[in-house]
Amino acid sequence: MPQILVVDDNPDILEALELLLSLHGYAVLTAESEKQALLAVAHQRVDLVIQDMNFAQGITSGKEGQSLFNALRALNSDLPIILITAWTQLETAISLVKSGATDYLQKPWDDVKLLDLVAKYSQNAQTSKSKSCQSESNQTPTDDFIYKSQEMKTLISQASKVAAANVNVLITGANGAGKEKLADYIHQQSPRYNNAFIKVNMGALPHDLMEAELFGAEKGAFTGANQARIGRFEAADGGTLFLDEIANLTLSGQMKLLRVLQTGEFERLGANTTLKVDVRVLSATNADLRLAVQQGTFREDLYYRLNVIELNLADLAHRKADIVPLAQYFIGNDYTLSDEAAQALTDYTWPGNVRELENACKRALVFANSNILAPSDFQLASSQIEPALDEKENIEQVLIKHNGVIKHTALELGLSRQALYRRIEKYQIDVDSLC
Repeated sequence: MPQILVVDDNPDILEALELLLSLHGYAVLTAESEKQALLAVAHQRVDLVIQDMNFAQGITSGKEGQSLFNALRALNSDLPIILITAWTQLETAISLVKSGATDYLQKPWDDVKLLDLVAKYSQNAQTSKSKSCQSESNQTPTDDFIYKSQEMKTLISQASKVAAANVNVLITGANGAGKEKLADYIHQQSPRYNNAFIKVNMGALPHDLMEAELFGAEKGAFTGANQARIGRFEAADGGTLFLDEIANLTLSGQMKLLRVLQTGEFERLGANTTLKVDVRVLSATNADLRLAVQQGTFREDLYYRLNVIELNLADLAHRKADIVPLAQYFIGNDYTLSDEAAQALTDYTWPGNVRELENACKRALVFANSNILAPSDFQLASSQIEPALDEKENIEQVLIKHNGVIKHTALELGLSRQALYRRIEKYQIDVDSLC
């Protein structure tokens, strides 16, 4: 069982992370100070550290986190360290990643992404063993990609070629298909791999704050802007910026983005000084941007700037050869699929794509009575959504299934919570009446 050390001066955060990680099978140590953290690493087995960037009230510079990071690395140079950072410490966090920190998450963090990072970095030996077994069984792993279908072989080949070129890429595909993972692969294979890779979920940002998040803001530029902060473009200078759910960008934001793509120049909100950056932009969407252009909600000139090259991730239902290899990867080496389970997984339509498959595999491990998984362990029949239903009906059915719990509904539909709220508002769905 991997042992995780969580370092934060806030007892509520320590309690929340300890509960989250322990529920997913991890042993958890906690520390409220740099001294406690160093003692833990010096005298106990620690497989991964999750650390805040500040450990005293009123301190927001991130220097404490930098000091702890350096001290931990002095004790164990191979120890994976995930940084939890606020916007004010983003530059420091990126600097530490360049210096060897494993990764970082911004506050408030996403539980799913946090668990994905913990699983990835705390079980290197298991992952290596898993990849070895996959190679022997003729599966094709490429930097965490598991596939056997010709569609994915072609796509990865194209992505490898695209990675070497300094051009903008538009990644299209349904929710849960793996667009973010493909963007990560392109960055890691590109000449910019040693520089920052900044991810922005446009669907999770309030419209009135999008421009500030992308381009930064000076102190007093808007209500609540108590200090100057950098934007995502500044943070990604020299590296790659990934704009997920790009169709959600406002028209005014689209105009500013177009200018940056054309000239590399922009101004922070409330500033007169023009800044210049060198950033490669990868964007992704599950929307039909051509239709959005026709409807006037997306600028045509921006569309062509973003879409120098388009890579489309096919739905999992259209690359069935990948389903069983992916499922075996998700359940690990201690479990196997029965022939009946493999057939049931292959026959299922997977409206939530790879994300839904991963969730189904996690569910199966909870309900399994043996290490040979049966179709009933995956509970596919109860979560099947008829493809003929329109989006509103789909949302209503899943809301009913989860008693109106937004978090669980969004997860099954492959949406962010903010994106689900927007659709509920768009379709005027009365959640209370459904439940």
